[in-house]
Amino acid sequence: MKIKSSNIVLLLTVAASFFIAVYFYPLLPDKIISHWNVYGKADDYMPKLFGLLWFPVLLVILDLLFVIIPKIDPLKKNIESFRKYFDDFILLFNIFFFYLFALTIFANLGFAFNMVWALMPAFAIFFYYIGVMMGNAKRNYFIGIRTPWTLASDKVWEKTHKLGGLLFKVGGILFLLSMIDPFVGFVVIISYLLAITVFLVVYSYIEFKKEERHKHT
Repeated sequence: MKIKSSNIVLLLTVAASFFIAVYFYPLLPDKIISHWNVYGKADDYMPKLFGLLWFPVLLVILDLLFVIIPKIDPLKKNIESFRKYFDDFILLFNIFFFYLFALTIFANLGFAFNMVWALMPAFAIFFYYIGVMMGNAKRNYFIGIRTPWTLASDKVWEKTHKLGGLLFKVGGILFLLSMIDPFVGFVVIISYLLAITVFLVVYSYIEFKKEERHKHT
C-alpha cells in the first residue's frame, strides 16, 4: 500500500514533537511558561514534565480522531468528496501545533520575542484555510457547521458553508490586523467569532424555512 506524502509529514511531526520534548527536558527550568497574555507576555507556568508532554500526546490523540472520523461518519462518502481539503487541513493543523510547540520551547530557553506577534500570522493562515475547507465541505456529522438545518438539507448545508467559508477567511485577515493593537485585536476577534457563530446558526434556520416554504408552494 502506497503511503501518502502528507501522512509521512504527520508521522514526522509527531515523532519530532516527542524527540524535542525528550531532548530539551534537561535544558529547561522545573516550571515552564504555559500561557501568555494578549500582549505576548508570560503570565502562567506549569511543571516541566506535563508542559512538555501534553503537546505531543494531544497531537497523537487529535490525529487519531482525524483518522477515525471519516471512517465512522454515516455520511463518510460525502467526506471522501472533499477529502483532499480535509487532509490538507490535518496537515496544516499538525504544522501549526508543532510551530506552537517550538515557540514554547524557544520562549522557555530564554529567547526574547513577542508570542502574539509570532502566533498571529500562523492563526491567520490556519483560519483562512478553514474557510477554504468549509467552502468545499459536503454534508456530514463531524466536520463543518453542523446545525439541525444544515444536516437536514444539502442545499442549506451548501449555502451556509459557502457563506461560513467566506466569513472564516475574513477572520484570518482579522488575525493579521490584530497585530497592530493586540488587546483591541483580541476583543475584535472574539466578538467576531461569537457573532458569526450565532449568525450562521440563524442563517441556516432561515434558509431551511425558505426551503420548506418552497416545497409547499
